[in-house]
Amino acid sequence: MSRIQLLSEEVASQVAAGEVVERPASVVKELVENSLDAGARRIEVMMRRGGISLIRVVDDGCGMDRDDALLCLERHATSKIRTGADLAAIRTLGFRGEALPSIASVARFRLSTRMRDAVAGTEIMVTGGKIDYVRDGGDAPGTQIEVRSLFFNLPARRKFLRTENTEASHVEHQLQLQALGHPEVGFVLLTDDRTVFQLPPATNLRDRIRDLSGRALADELLEVPEIAFHGMTIRGFVGKPGVSRSSRAQQIVFVNGRPVENATLNHGLREGYHTALMKGQYPVTFLFLEMDPAAVDVNVHPAKREVRFREPSAVREALVEAIQRTLEGDRAQWSGAFAAPGIKLESPVPEEPAPLSLPGMAEFHAPQAPILPLGLTQQFQEPYVSVTMPEDGNEPLQQPPAVRTPMSPAPVAVPPPEPAPKQRFRLLGVLGKLYVVMENAGGLVLVDQHAAHERILFEELRRRMEELGVPSQRLLMPLTLQLGPRDSDWVEQNLETLQKMGIGVEGFGSGTWKLDSIPQFVRSEEPQQLLRDIIDELREVSSQSSKLRLGEDVIAKTVCRHAVKANDLLREPELIRLIEDLLQCDLPYCCPHGRPTMIQISYLELEKKFGRKA
Repeated sequence: MSRIQLLSEEVASQVAAGEVVERPASVVKELVENSLDAGARRIEVMMRRGGISLIRVVDDGCGMDRDDALLCLERHATSKIRTGADLAAIRTLGFRGEALPSIASVARFRLSTRMRDAVAGTEIMVTGGKIDYVRDGGDAPGTQIEVRSLFFNLPARRKFLRTENTEASHVEHQLQLQALGHPEVGFVLLTDDRTVFQLPPATNLRDRIRDLSGRALADELLEVPEIAFHGMTIRGFVGKPGVSRSSRAQQIVFVNGRPVENATLNHGLREGYHTALMKGQYPVTFLFLEMDPAAVDVNVHPAKREVRFREPSAVREALVEAIQRTLEGDRAQWSGAFAAPGIKLESPVPEEPAPLSLPGMAEFHAPQAPILPLGLTQQFQEPYVSVTMPEDGNEPLQQPPAVRTPMSPAPVAVPPPEPAPKQRFRLLGVLGKLYVVMENAGGLVLVDQHAAHERILFEELRRRMEELGVPSQRLLMPLTLQLGPRDSDWVEQNLETLQKMGIGVEGFGSGTWKLDSIPQFVRSEEPQQLLRDIIDELREVSSQSSKLRLGEDVIAKTVCRHAVKANDLLREPELIRLIEDLLQCDLPYCCPHGRPTMIQISYLELEKKFGRKA
């Protein structure tokens, strides 16, 4: 007797349903996607007991005639594709023709549909995959689907469902994703006859985000200008530096209108923010990627949650470019507040200062009035701190402040003084020997002097390393290591980058590499493992970004030790120079560890606190 037998149609349908229908939220996702594909402008979802007892989805889409209504309950029956070539040009949310028959096989299923110009509609009742009746219906144009007693014929699957509140929260999250992806469509969600939210069609995405997540979050988002890159466009909103979450719950990315999860997208988002986020934190994003459907494969997961890109590196670089442009644009707007009209620099002429001796700072020579900004790049020979890479492989050390003796300046041709800027921030004082208090056109500003100095030193030292390279130390005995084909190919393509990072590596046969030098500031008892870790880390880095990821952690730790600390008293000229240098940084919002450097308190917030405005 043959041991291999064909499964019955009933069992085969239940197996297929197990891949598509995991929980009530899966049912809502599939039904709402069908409604969107049908051109619905209003979708209402009602559930009871977290969707276990009842799910009802009502839309005002195009509807179906009787033949289509019967055919849509057959497996692999769809109006979205015709041939295998259509799989490379999918522009709809659904396309497999599995959702409706899978849902109908594990529930008591009712379908009522009517086309706009039809006199009567069609009503079909299915129980556990078997049609009970087909008759005329009188519902409004569109489609109405009811799913009752989910998994009533699969008690084992029903036991895996969570509590009603948990399942209801998953349904709500799924509907919010669809509402974000289609702000032009109105959505209504009712739970146990209680309205959870009622979203009218929105004119733009920010309004939809405000409706779902509140005004506080919407005001903390930066709009990503539509950018075309490698044949794809990116638009949407991302959180300002420092706006983050401890999970990826609000890291939302749509690809051709479909919310998806993908490791390439996660790496691109993290790389775009880089030092603007603390470790363990994730950005808040609402991004939309539009690309050629042939460049993305959505047919890799039964629930269509995951996708695969033909050129993942191009997608990652596009994300990095879009986020960095957005942050740079916000930087220009943000720093512009310090030169907005209404605030005049009122700084008295300082007396000749006594020599300043602070930990982590070289001696300051306060300029005579008018005080001009002295950036680190302009005053390269006199930064706040001088950090060098020693030859013995130890950590970078601070050079002691140079001993200066008074000397008469050599006679030089003095150019006519440039007019001092008419508008600038106004220094008010220092709070708690750490927080610089100042006023700009936007209101009150608090600056963490330690975090600000960290950012200044970090960018200066990183720029030096990128220009001059990383000093390396040779190993007494070169080491060999065996790499797999993919790692070997990556090393061969990035030899120049590794050399710039101070890592000496060269081919030593098929799949074998010789390691003869490592960076001076790296202490590693296993250089082979170090190279493997570097390969894994740099694969996540965009080609447009700095490749010195290995050194950045060391730089951040070094400048943290050498930056001015709390209780370090800075005089007014030094504070002004600190702020001016911070405003010249590429990313002045936060320190290298992701903590904010400045906090802006607007006049509107102050007026609300004092009851002047509601």
